[in-house]
Amino acid sequence: MPILPAFPTAASSTAIRFRLSAQAFILTLGLLLASMAALPVRADSYSEASQLLKSGQHAEALKQVNRHLAAKPKDAQGRFLRGIILTGMNRQKEAIEVFQKLTEDYPDLPEPYNNLAVIYAQQKQYEKAKQALESAIRTHPAYATAHENLGDIYSRLASQAYGKALQIDSSNASAQTKLAMINDLVGGETSGAGKTAGGKPAAPATPVVPARVPAATPVTPPTPVVIASAEPKPAAAPAARPVESKPVEVKPAPPPAAAPVAAPAPAPAPKPEPAMAADANSEITAAVDAWLAAWSKKDVRGYLAHYARDFQAPDGQSRKEWETDRSQRVGKPGKIEVSRDKLNIKTEGSDKAVVRFRQTYKSATFNSSSGKTLVLIKHDGRWLIQQERVGG
Repeated sequence: MPILPAFPTAASSTAIRFRLSAQAFILTLGLLLASMAALPVRADSYSEASQLLKSGQHAEALKQVNRHLAAKPKDAQGRFLRGIILTGMNRQKEAIEVFQKLTEDYPDLPEPYNNLAVIYAQQKQYEKAKQALESAIRTHPAYATAHENLGDIYSRLASQAYGKALQIDSSNASAQTKLAMINDLVGGETSGAGKTAGGKPAAPATPVVPARVPAATPVTPPTPVVIASAEPKPAAAPAARPVESKPVEVKPAPPPAAAPVAAPAPAPAPKPEPAMAADANSEITAAVDAWLAAWSKKDVRGYLAHYARDFQAPDGQSRKEWETDRSQRVGKPGKIEVSRDKLNIKTEGSDKAVVRFRQTYKSATFNSSSGKTLVLIKHDGRWLIQQERVGG
């Protein structure tokens, strides 16, 4: 079993990677939270455990992290480190319990789901690994590691399915072609429908060993993804120049002659209409603040009321599935505070706006800060959320 890199300290930003057995593929273990980088480095049992893990001394590292958790049993970073140490010691059942409990206590963190997927993949429980990665992506749609790992899982499942097809019908040319395409894509070691990865002839009833998927490219999740607007900001239209009225000269009537009528004074220039941008920005700001306030108060009904009917739920969820998931997470017991900073509003016409800001989430045991982008539309006089994504 290769040695795991050191679990990141508060000052580290290196993504953890975990290599499975020789015939399995590589999945990447993400950082616990970008927000934890703000915590001071602790010269205690936790730091010692991290150093021991880096040097491959798993048993001693486990003793130190257990000592740390005895004093701080709810410390999420310590619990996460303990799960990694147990994974490296092949104590997978205990590691699963650690990461599973983290997903229950911190359902908005994608990393514990990703680590569960690593263990399930090692155990060849690919459906469970797929479900865990889908949960990570629902929690953090911009988590590139989970997306790539999910692709690895799909490749393994496809390879198994084609191998099963060839087990049933070894003359199935279509399955042979598709399996060869997957092996060519991922650089697998499978040499053919009749051989295992080791090259030995397989018995007729033995399915083809799935191809090994290469290592995922190192990433540093969950750094917010900056999503640039593809639409240039429209230039302000020049103010219309008022048309000046010319005096109208009235000629005298025919005899009897009458005195000429004096020309009327020029008509006053029309006043330009007051700009609506300031009012729109105030309405949008108020809508965003009301949404954050409902979230902070755990007012599930009020929170959901800020989303438009055509809101684009993440990961292909239906609106009902998304509302059920968010209701459980927003309404979870415990005091929270969700706030924003550096609000930037870009209006697109009179009924659409893109809003970017820094979102801060605080609870008794967890703090985070990340970029957030909202696309709002105006419907029946209210600004509602049509899209929501992580990133500036």
